[in-house]
Amino acid sequence: MNFPYLSAIVFLPVVGLIVIALLPKPDQKTIKFTALIFALASFVLSIAVFCLFDRSGGAVGQIQFEEKISWISAINAFYHLGVDGLSLPLMILMTFLGVLAVLVSWNIQLRPKEYFIWLLLLEASILGVFCSLDMVLFFLFWELELIPMYFLISVWGGGRKEYSAIKYVIYTLVGSAMMLAGILSIYFTTGSLNMMELAGLETARPFIPLAAMFFLMLIGFAIKLPVFPLHTWLPDAHTDAPTAASVVLAGALLKMGGYGMIRLCVSIFPAVALQYAPLLTALAAVSVLYGAAVTLRQKDLKRLIAYSSVSHMGYVLLGIFALSQVSMNGAVLQMFSHGIITGLLFAMVGVVYDKAHERNLDNLGGLARQMPVAVVVFSIAGLASLGLPGTSGFAAEFITFVGSYSSTVVEGIRLYTILGVFGVVLTAGYILWMLQRVFYGPPLDKYNDVPDVSNVEKICTFSFVAAIMLVGLYPAILTDVIKLGVEPIIRLIGL
Repeated sequence: MNFPYLSAIVFLPVVGLIVIALLPKPDQKTIKFTALIFALASFVLSIAVFCLFDRSGGAVGQIQFEEKISWISAINAFYHLGVDGLSLPLMILMTFLGVLAVLVSWNIQLRPKEYFIWLLLLEASILGVFCSLDMVLFFLFWELELIPMYFLISVWGGGRKEYSAIKYVIYTLVGSAMMLAGILSIYFTTGSLNMMELAGLETARPFIPLAAMFFLMLIGFAIKLPVFPLHTWLPDAHTDAPTAASVVLAGALLKMGGYGMIRLCVSIFPAVALQYAPLLTALAAVSVLYGAAVTLRQKDLKRLIAYSSVSHMGYVLLGIFALSQVSMNGAVLQMFSHGIITGLLFAMVGVVYDKAHERNLDNLGGLARQMPVAVVVFSIAGLASLGLPGTSGFAAEFITFVGSYSSTVVEGIRLYTILGVFGVVLTAGYILWMLQRVFYGPPLDKYNDVPDVSNVEKICTFSFVAAIMLVGLYPAILTDVIKLGVEPIIRLIGL
């Protein structure tokens, strides 16, 4: 019997949280190291899967490391895990962020036992989404993620934390209700819950029109991505969440939306996706420009980066519904790239706030003298976000724009791509403005004693920087894998 790599990757964080829960009167150090060990074990296994993944031409569209066990026989549901070129990079992203989220939380003092239990459960639930190939199992993990994120924001957050946590839950539950209706409609039409078997669904007698199924699923994913105008939960959740929750939320949780759009909406309903692609790419251009324009108006560091995520997720939507192989490769790479770049940005905001106890740009300035390491790392993250060549941000955005502009199947795509490119100009504006306000200008006397990043924070932030530079300098490390998952979806569209 082959080793169940994926089950181990998904459930090692669960084992870790059980161990933490059963520890008799543990001290904070024991709790933190236990959480780190299990998160690190999951990451190491995901790297092993990445190294063992078959990249040969015969592996196009193949599910690898598959685990399939009968689960609920009455509805033909299976415990069915597997990865392909589409899900593998996102699985690695989550395990990587899981380790760094623990390190970011190293100074947590309030109820650390419960905190790390919820953090590990959040990691496991997101990993389950990326590895599931049965729609019931997928939906179960999708809903499970709500619980730990709610508690992380409402207990360990700041500001209007209860309001933000409830708003996040309400938005997500509305999207989940629509997604569940879509899943049920697919099941009543086909009798199948297997995502791979349903690819290219065509039926003469659907339970409801295929377009209705498509949009039921799409709305749930659009809320999570998020897409304008369904984005308003995101700035509140980010602003009031603890740093580690913001890292995971921006880094991996938003990617559940983009992944679901490709895996379920485009793959199962390729003809409907092709029909409505002009509308969705136009909406992508609006998201890019709106998100960037609103970001320019923000004065809270976390809120600024939160709105920038709305803009950058517009690139993902553009790449997906440009419906070319290159654009979709770029969209998946953009999801990975945005995960590590924005994860680093939120980690650095947490560092600045922990040291200076301030996030308002009007009250910050001159910190470069006191925090030389922080300014270098923050600058690298900011320059990667605006797409500086040599960083993952440039590789992802360039591939997305080239693929979108050259697409021949979507009406008006060139205009929408050009508008998206203009978003990069706005990004440069707010990133450089932010760095100038926080780190440069006359030093302020009240920050004379502010310390630089600690050793644990250096390990965390340098790991982010290494990932950004690796993907930026050698994007083929991921694109050679991603194309194996994207090619069969493009074939379903008939391109």
